[in-house]
Amino acid sequence: MQLVLIDSVLMKKFYSVLLILFISLNSFSQFKNIKLAEQDDKSYPPADPSIAINKRNPKNIVAVTGRNRVIITSDGGQAWTTTEIKSSFGVYGKPAVISNSKGHFFYFHLSDPGGKGRGIVCRNSIDDGATWGEEVSIGNNPPADQDKVWPAVHPKKNEVFVTWTQFDNESSEAGCQSNILFSKSGNGNRFSKPIHVNETSGDCLNDDNTAMGAMTAIGTDGKIYVTWANQEKIYLDRSYDDGNTWLSNDLIVTKQEGGWALNIPGIERCNGLPVLAIDNSMGRYHGTLYLLWADQRNGANDTDIWLMKSRSRGDMWSKPLRINKDEAGSHQFLPWIAVDQTNGSVYIIYYDRRDYDDLQTDVYLAYSFDGGNNFSEVKINETPFTPDASKFFGSHINIDAHADVITPIWTRMDNGQTSTWTSIIKESDLPKSQIKK
Repeated sequence: MQLVLIDSVLMKKFYSVLLILFISLNSFSQFKNIKLAEQDDKSYPPADPSIAINKRNPKNIVAVTGRNRVIITSDGGQAWTTTEIKSSFGVYGKPAVISNSKGHFFYFHLSDPGGKGRGIVCRNSIDDGATWGEEVSIGNNPPADQDKVWPAVHPKKNEVFVTWTQFDNESSEAGCQSNILFSKSGNGNRFSKPIHVNETSGDCLNDDNTAMGAMTAIGTDGKIYVTWANQEKIYLDRSYDDGNTWLSNDLIVTKQEGGWALNIPGIERCNGLPVLAIDNSMGRYHGTLYLLWADQRNGANDTDIWLMKSRSRGDMWSKPLRINKDEAGSHQFLPWIAVDQTNGSVYIIYYDRRDYDDLQTDVYLAYSFDGGNNFSEVKINETPFTPDASKFFGSHINIDAHADVITPIWTRMDNGQTSTWTSIIKESDLPKSQIKK
């Protein structure tokens, strides 16, 4: 009898230790966070990061951040090298990088030669990001300013497409317009004359009534889709002839309640601009368009992430699906989306404050294996951070996915200093709350 009593006490202690161990283990992130860049006294603060996986070699990944930092790994993220790219046109930030199916990288950034009007510069790399080709100027049209440039590649031809906003001049002058422009290139060495895409122009205040956030997606059939935000609406236009002609009337996909300019405490300037992606995999959801954005339709203290999808080339769309699964009353913001074109899996990264009553911020990854019908989500940062609204934080984060490798990239701010982080996540690392179909 005494022996049984002792065993019972020991078992209780044993289970108590196991419980404490379980709680301790789960208090740490299950994903290794990798610091790619941090703020110093020599370079522009790292922010507005972009990342691309080499579509021929997933161990080769290129990240860009700040105005001109290019950070490369060739071993799947074990070691990284950093270089600073110079430009005779000047480097004005807002970098973006993308890979085509040949594994060639295309790096875009804004320029401001002589301070007379911002333009766009593209450089390409055919050696895994080790060296970069000649600078190519796109859309330089002083005194007009070009802004918010983002690229896409044709899934079969490997042509490069780029869209952006052109401001007549960034001012409050009556009659000043913002418009969406489009250009294309066979190999990144020369771009076509920009084409005016939108029907409804915006103002030049860089606010809710400004045409902003142009994103391009190209199907395997060559059809091109472009979305952007303006005047509390998200628009879509499309071209079926390689971008030469577009619809005479912009299609309104949805209302963006409250507009795209968001007030998020602790962030100097935030947006809910739309992000567009397409499933070009050979899976059952081939051809699906995904439209992602953030808005405050539920109040200024409740920012949410929303997704709509279309399987009819943008003619019909699903009802908005709220991606974040928290209770009402917290902020989720600055989302980005990627589709793994080898299998159709959908991944979304965003900032999240559901666990705090102050400005502490986490980074979440949502994922879907059933064509965006259902999403699971998981926190991927190791520790929260607290931004300072008096310091520059940036206007977007980014994510790429290829061959079951997911590479989110984001900005942190600690003690007013920004840094750029990533995590190399394999699909098999994700909690199996969904069954892949």
